[in-house]
Amino acid sequence: GTGGAGGFRQALDVVPKTIDKRNKFNENNEFLFCIMLCYDENIKGYGTRNSSKASCLILLGIRSILIMQGKDDHILKLPVTLMRGGTSKGVYILEKDLPEDHSEWDKILLRLMGSPDQKQIDGLGGSQSVTSKVAIIKKSDRSDADVDYTFAQVSVDKPVVSYKGNCGNISSGVGPFAIEKGLVNAKEGMTTVRIYNTNTDKVIAADVKTEGGKVVYQGDFKIAGVPTAASPIKLKFIDPAGTLKKGLLPTGKAVDVLEIPGMGSIEVSIIDAANPLVFVKAEDLGLSGKELPEEINADEEKLELLETVRGLAAVKLGLISDYKKSAWETPGIPKMTFVAEADDYVTSDGKTVKKEEVDLLSRMMSMQKAHPSYAMTGAMCTAAAAVVPGSIVEQVLKKGADTQYLRIGHAGGTLECGVDYREESGKTLVIEDTFGFRTANLLLDGVALVRI
Repeated sequence: GTGGAGGFRQALDVVPKTIDKRNKFNENNEFLFCIMLCYDENIKGYGTRNSSKASCLILLGIRSILIMQGKDDHILKLPVTLMRGGTSKGVYILEKDLPEDHSEWDKILLRLMGSPDQKQIDGLGGSQSVTSKVAIIKKSDRSDADVDYTFAQVSVDKPVVSYKGNCGNISSGVGPFAIEKGLVNAKEGMTTVRIYNTNTDKVIAADVKTEGGKVVYQGDFKIAGVPTAASPIKLKFIDPAGTLKKGLLPTGKAVDVLEIPGMGSIEVSIIDAANPLVFVKAEDLGLSGKELPEEINADEEKLELLETVRGLAAVKLGLISDYKKSAWETPGIPKMTFVAEADDYVTSDGKTVKKEEVDLLSRMMSMQKAHPSYAMTGAMCTAAAAVVPGSIVEQVLKKGADTQYLRIGHAGGTLECGVDYREESGKTLVIEDTFGFRTANLLLDGVALVRI
């Protein structure tokens, strides 16, 4: 017949033959070629008087076949690896599986993670900033690195993807991922993966335990914020200062004064190592440094104050011109951090940490919410700030603290880190490296269907 079910079946009889032929042609022209070939064949059966009906049936038929083959223009079959890195969780992707045009990445990553949506119910994101992260990795052409790694922070509730700054926790999964994907050959015992972070233009060395050519994830090392033990991964951030190309002290001062509307002046330290952070004494904000994330997140006035301080610091750094737009224009950096002297406190899981167990108290913000534990790059910057004479961190640091084993008390527990540094002529402080230990775990390896 010339229509109805008979016509549709006749159209579908031709479509598979056409699909088989399309591989001979450039991908950009293949869909048009399919239409033309199918149209020619079916016009013979329908006649020119029914050309419109034939065209519609052909389009429906071709689209059905392409969807069944996973080749629909609106579905990207994206190979992904889901990993926990430190106290964060993210999607790890090989750069070759994304479009060469980086301007197309945002829409793919937003759809992949299910943003903007507070629950991220239709994506792989976990509804928190620490579970809405992406690592994009490729083999490096650099002599000082094995892989290039680009970090993307996907906002949960805004259509924003930020490539400013790095995530140290996600960085801890890059080494294992690179070995899993064959970008780096595993050595027996320990494999050092040299990671070039494109966001900060810095190199990170990750020591990953390997046996029999495979990553060893199991171990007895525990980090605060992760309930299970795993194999330790040492991260060394080499020459971490100056990710903004303005040195360790981007304003040239160990302490700056910001004028807070409706509050007055407040002292801050803006330090740039691994990531730029703005440090403030907790007491100057009406806080104790012992607050838990849920307390901070439930206080809208405090959240606004913290973002205002961060926004004004961003203006001082030249990242934005209007502090009120910080959450949109530079949501990830500088990272807002408030600190206090060591004291007894209770963690999010009810554990009491004694002041003898820590060298200072610190709380970080992440994407305008309280970080549930502590960012690894934040720890690296805190370690660097600890050796800057007169800085806010140095002021609250326990006297005699060992900067090779600095203990930061955060909401999830404690984080140990260290710093190697030297003073050059003129008392110029040079941060050689900062280091700490994380763990990682491979959770899933598969294909995501990204409907764009």
